[in-house]
Amino acid sequence: MCRQCGSHFSPSAPKPAPNVAPQPRLDPRREVAPPTASLKQRFDSLWKSKRTRVIECFDCHRKQEVSGVATSTICPSCSAHIDLSDYKIATSFSRSIRTTGEVHVTAKGDLSSSSVRCSRAVIEGRLRGNLDSGGSIIIYASGKIPGKLSASEMVIEKRSQVQFFRRVRVANIEIRGRMSGEIVADGLVTIRKYAVLEGDVTARAINVEKGGAFSGQLIIGKRGLQQAELLPPEETAGANEPEKAIGLARPMPAT
Repeated sequence: MCRQCGSHFSPSAPKPAPNVAPQPRLDPRREVAPPTASLKQRFDSLWKSKRTRVIECFDCHRKQEVSGVATSTICPSCSAHIDLSDYKIATSFSRSIRTTGEVHVTAKGDLSSSSVRCSRAVIEGRLRGNLDSGGSIIIYASGKIPGKLSASEMVIEKRSQVQFFRRVRVANIEIRGRMSGEIVADGLVTIRKYAVLEGDVTARAINVEKGGAFSGQLIIGKRGLQQAELLPPEETAGANEPEKAIGLARPMPAT
């Protein structure tokens, strides 16, 4: 059984060499893994061969189903090439990446590409470029991140201390460590116990657990709403101040 595509095939018997006893023929019904393959690797290979996933074209956004072991495909709609590979970066890397797989920057990795698009990212090392994830971005590293980040979900893990120089755009973000920078979230900003967030936040909602700290300007709801739109009709006479946005909060001292 082919471990790559799952097809069945019968290997031909090798011709015995002169003065050498013929080798016993392998049973084609048994899957023989390389001697170096561990039991976990063989299980993962078998699991991926039976698994499929749905991917989306970067250009025309058409969705299609592909095999779990495929590394690339062609969009049936616009004929664009789609990379399905996972990238593990353990050294300096500056080339652009556009894949539906995962990008993992290890502790010794240094990603400085100006354009990286993926479905999931794990950052343990240095990130100096732009990163756009259709899924989640999980950050274990500490330091300054000058690039632009956007994702559906973002998590700043414990013991991480990151400083963003450019605006972070997410759907939801969870902070378990320490973060400074500006956040624009379509959904929820969560600050866990003992976590710290310093910077301006524009979000639909924010949740600061007991023991967490937030310091900065907070805008809740739509950014375009004016203060006059929040008051009853009889109180709007002296409240026409367009510079005041909804949910403008005073800085909250760290607790």
